[in-house]
Amino acid sequence: MRFKSIFCSDMENVYLLWFICRDPKLNDEDGLLIGVYSSMEKAEDAKVRLGQENGFRDDPSGFEICPYKIDEDNWTKGFSIS
Repeated sequence: MRFKSIFCSDMENVYLLWFICRDPKLNDEDGLLIGVYSSMEKAEDAKVRLGQENGFRDDPSGFEICPYKIDEDNWTKGFSIS
């Protein structure tokens, strides 16, 4: 019997749930990758669950859900460190 993945067989995208922490005093921000989900609905559910926790509830606008295409190069250029 061949193994068939029930999670990735027809999936084109995953959904990254980020929380962007903004520090207006330093004019800076950090991104926290909360999780990677198989559907927008699951990412939204996580956003609701975490929205009640310390830090997250102080800035509910900090959540971002980004669809991310799988099996594709998402960074196509080199980089340099200054």
